[in-house]
Amino acid sequence: MIAVVLAVVLLAGSWLIEHGAKDQAPPPQPSAAEAFGSPGEPLLATARRARSVPPLPPAAPTRVWIPAVRVDAPLMPLGLLPDRSLASPPEGDRNLAGWYAGGTAPGAAGTAVVAGHVDTESGPAVFYNLGALKKGDEVEVAREDGRTAVFAIDAIEVYERDRFPSERVYGAAQGRAELRVITCGGGFSQEDDAYLGNVVVYAHLAAVRMTPQVMGD
Repeated sequence: MIAVVLAVVLLAGSWLIEHGAKDQAPPPQPSAAEAFGSPGEPLLATARRARSVPPLPPAAPTRVWIPAVRVDAPLMPLGLLPDRSLASPPEGDRNLAGWYAGGTAPGAAGTAVVAGHVDTESGPAVFYNLGALKKGDEVEVAREDGRTAVFAIDAIEVYERDRFPSERVYGAAQGRAELRVITCGGGFSQEDDAYLGNVVVYAHLAAVRMTPQVMGD
């Protein structure tokens, strides 16, 4: 049921941030080579199946690392606003991401959602470089149970706000632990002062390790 709710309410447009910094360079956007179905995809699909590991019991996430784009940020729980859209992290902290606490916890069976701003009026934010990721890069999520769920990226795609494929993004994970990392992208409209779409990272649980006791901010 939650996938249906999310399909209706999430990402109707630039819900994470509408008004970016005026003078900064545009954030990177994923190339066609990083989308599903690009050349070499059958081989990559076989590799993904080999690397999958069983889901973990549910546990709240505390931090997200994406080494390839130097993301190292705390995670806060996100709920739904009165209009049933997903709340976003506060804009005052540019190095802060959130996870949908009413859905699947990252690492548990199902499709977990992590979201963050691409920028704010004061400059680039936590997921500014999300579109620069490549297939095979990793997203690491520390959890309250002392384990880190390591997700391998299957694809990075960008969608127009009016053509967001909700079922594809939030659909059933068929017994696997999957992750979606989402931010704004798809170009910026000066007329509307808003991003035109969203960048979505698709990933699956590929490894589990114990979380280091000391983590940087």
